[in-house]
Amino acid sequence: MSKASAAFTRRAPDNISEELVALLSTKGSFEFKALFDIIFLNLRTRNAASGGEEMLRLRTYEKLQGLVNQGAVTRTVSGITKKYKGVAAKLTALKAEMKILRTQWDAKVRAKAEAAA
Repeated sequence: MSKASAAFTRRAPDNISEELVALLSTKGSFEFKALFDIIFLNLRTRNAASGGEEMLRLRTYEKLQGLVNQGAVTRTVSGITKKYKGVAAKLTALKAEMKILRTQWDAKVRAKAEAAA
């Protein structure tokens, strides 16, 4: 079985993953409900929340579990409560990779707009 890398593999920037990484990079530990509420508010502020709240909740949970599987987030289970906390070193690497991807994407969009004008 191959070991999952902590690399960000999508070609286009992913708003949910960016918000997850930014929020979990803080020192705090979050339950999923609180984590989702903050991410949903941030995405609505950026006008980047689409597809309905339930679909966004599902996508956020899937991405969070992907980060757990990569080792970038630790999950602590206490009874029925699950708390998620970021692993600083891996999240720093993911954040840097996402920043490069976002910069490249923005340059591509800018070049396409200039070509159309």
